[in-house]
Amino acid sequence: MKTVYKEHAKVFKAFCDEKRLRILDLLCGGEKCACILLEQLDLGQSGLSYHMKILVESGIVESRQEGKWTHYKISEKGSDYAIALLKELTTPNTIIEDNNCCK
Repeated sequence: MKTVYKEHAKVFKAFCDEKRLRILDLLCGGEKCACILLEQLDLGQSGLSYHMKILVESGIVESRQEGKWTHYKISEKGSDYAIALLKELTTPNTIIEDNNCCK
């Protein structure tokens, strides 16, 4: 599989879980500390870490460390990339290819 497809799949994986969608919804209100996310979600520390790893690896969420806590926010660059990727993958190709199929 091409590396580019693996990178694309990371973006879509971030969106294909309802807990991650809930996390993204919470982060739309601005940067949140992991302690706040834990209070708002029905997740333990390890569950939150798992989902945040996927979101951060996708590029959609950024993280920063402050003391023992990690703070998360939506990445503007990652968000723009996800939007452009979805548009690219769902826009029909206007070039008509004659591949002699089913004629």
